Amino acid sequence: MSHRLLSAILLVASLLIPPAFAQNGASPASTAVPANNALTPEQARRALDTLQDDAKRTQMIDTLRAIANATPPAQAAQPNSPEQPAPEHKPAIPLTADSLGAQLLLTVSGQVSDISKQVADVARTLTHFKAFYWWFVRTANDPAAYGQLLDTAWKLALVLACALAVEWLIFRLIGRPLAYLEGHVPWAARVPAPALAMADPPSSAADILAEPEPHRRRISLARLWQSLIRLPFVLGRLLLELLPVLAFVGVATSLLGTEIGDMPTSRLVILAVVNAYAVSRVLICAVRALFGPFGLLRIPAETAAYIEIWTRRIVAVAVSGICFANVALLLGLHRAGYWALLRLVMLVVHLFVVVIILQCRRQVAGLIRAPTGRVGIAARARNRAAALWHYLAIAIDIALWAVWALNIRNGYSLMLQYFVGTIAVVLIARLVTVVALGLIDRGFSIPHDILQRFPGLEARANRYLPVLRRMVAGIIAFIGLVAVLEVWGVDAIVWFYGGQIGSRLLSAFATVAIAAFVAAAVWEISNALMDRQIDTLSRGGHFARAARLRTFQPMLRTALLCVIVTVVGLTALSEIGVNVAPLLAGAGIVGIAIGFGSQKLVQDLITGLFLLIENGVQVGDVVNVAGLSGTVENVSIRTIRLRAGDGAVHIVPFSAVTTITNASRGAGNAAVSVSVAYKEDTDRAGDILKDIVAEMRREPEYRMAIRGDLELWGVDKVDGTMATIVGQIRCTDSGRWPVQREFNRRMKRRFQERGIEIASGGQTILMAIPMAASADDADTMPRRAARAGH
Repeated sequence: MSHRLLSAILLVASLLIPPAFAQNGASPASTAVPANNALTPEQARRALDTLQDDAKRTQMIDTLRAIANATPPAQAAQPNSPEQPAPEHKPAIPLTADSLGAQLLLTVSGQVSDISKQVADVARTLTHFKAFYWWFVRTANDPAAYGQLLDTAWKLALVLACALAVEWLIFRLIGRPLAYLEGHVPWAARVPAPALAMADPPSSAADILAEPEPHRRRISLARLWQSLIRLPFVLGRLLLELLPVLAFVGVATSLLGTEIGDMPTSRLVILAVVNAYAVSRVLICAVRALFGPFGLLRIPAETAAYIEIWTRRIVAVAVSGICFANVALLLGLHRAGYWALLRLVMLVVHLFVVVIILQCRRQVAGLIRAPTGRVGIAARARNRAAALWHYLAIAIDIALWAVWALNIRNGYSLMLQYFVGTIAVVLIARLVTVVALGLIDRGFSIPHDILQRFPGLEARANRYLPVLRRMVAGIIAFIGLVAVLEVWGVDAIVWFYGGQIGSRLLSAFATVAIAAFVAAAVWEISNALMDRQIDTLSRGGHFARAARLRTFQPMLRTALLCVIVTVVGLTALSEIGVNVAPLLAGAGIVGIAIGFGSQKLVQDLITGLFLLIENGVQVGDVVNVAGLSGTVENVSIRTIRLRAGDGAVHIVPFSAVTTITNASRGAGNAAVSVSVAYKEDTDRAGDILKDIVAEMRREPEYRMAIRGDLELWGVDKVDGTMATIVGQIRCTDSGRWPVQREFNRRMKRRFQERGIEIASGGQTILMAIPMAASADDADTMPRRAARAGH
């Protein structure tokens, strides 16, 4: 390292000392590096102290980073030369500097930066594994440390071998007493009190909870009595199992009293290992005495095995990890590495607890959940707790480790305070939510008389009920979150004071909410007025006007929706600080480009608009459009949809429409055209046709469809074989085809009854053979008549 760099480090180190910094009064960024590069012993000592202290070293690094990132005065005064102007940076979203969106982004960015810095500091505090690495390297390279490690290792191996041998011998000796105790003592007899005897007591907690309340009380008393009966035998078996452990500890302690334990470090290391082994064995024996096959508590064998397996895992990791950390500390590990190793071991233990919680979440939830069929607030609370208990348990488990690992002052009391306060806030927020949602449901219940006046009001109200419920629940949840932050010590109320980001955010939210409420009110009132006007016109008999308004209704709704969405969207953007003027200008340019690029679409819209304004077609009309016929099912601003007679659907754009033939405009005349034989009396045939129409007009089925008598125009065409009589019957638009078909049917039958011959579409040609023909020709070509159709 150069002298100049050392001088800079020494300067920063001197500034980090409060007295010198107070006397100097200058900031680190403005202090110049001394010109004299000679190092004094005092400066070297202070620099060494600074580099070895974690807090001072971190502060020095931050100070050097601040100096490196500081802008030079000359550069700050002249950021750009006249020849090279500064480039203008325009944001992608046109936010003003003092807008809500800009302040929100800056606030979020600052909070994220602070949180990331705090997380990094916590990570540096918790992880000092570099010290463990350097201890390992030093131990491997230092002959004295390496020799001490080997000496401790062979002594530990000797002590463990002797102690384990004695333990094994004692274990073999107590095998017969244990077998006798397990085989002759009536463990399964349960010895219940006579008054509490049960034929088949339930074995699991879920079965007990399913029993009636008096029965559960009897079961609990019976199990308590059984545990008291088994207690002496359980204690005797536990003492027998602890005898090998006591022998192990006694032999190891005796060996340490010899020359093996003459070195303090080796003695302490061996004691740490011996104590760790003894503690782990004692814990496992205690768990087996409580939950094992011959334990004090009666539980299923599968559950007992599960508890024993996880106990062995947790005890093995915790005890061995703590033992290894203490041994490393005795052999020269830095205390920072020692604490980092302890934190890592306890983190693994707490993660084991998390795994146990996740594996047992369904079983515990079954115990918490309310019985089937039970209702009420308590039942709902139990069911909710059953669904969420494992999240709370995991959070508490990790929080316990964090409080211990970070060495938070009064951490456990604060944790209890936060836990109780959070539960209280959640319960109060839930109660307020239930009351508020109940009031909303009652407010949306519409009286019967109003429903009769406005039939669609209930459907419209129910459309907004879920949205309103979610909004109210969200607002209450937000208030509850602020209250929880206050309980946790975060001054969240200050965020919503005047001029703060929270107050502006609430103001913007209120403005947008009011705009959305007004928009929804305008939308619903407009739809209700249109529906009511259609119903009024239909009840008044103005079916044409009602059909026309029904045709216009989808387009009016679409236009109104576009206007409402645009206004509300622009209001929201304006509230968060977005300059909407460039957006409107861009939208206009885009609209012009779309208009030029999609001329067919524009033609569809304009043609459809004028057709609808001129009332050229309505829903339900029978029309012929672009060579296609059918009933109009829907008319939009761009297309018309037809349903053909065979069920097919035709969608025709208005740009393809040049002529519309509408057969549903109030009048539909049935054409009459009949050809009779040339020899028939046309006046008699005409009278018969008039009688048929008069007869149909007297019938109720056709009275409303026929608007007048038969208009007989006379004989339209005469040739050598027939005479054609034409006319028409004035009908309504919907009665034209039924009347014409019935008229044709009756005309055929009447002509057959009166003997009037209807002319056919062919001709009869008579051919005569000349008499001068020969006899052979006469035989081969007889006289015949042939008919040829024209």
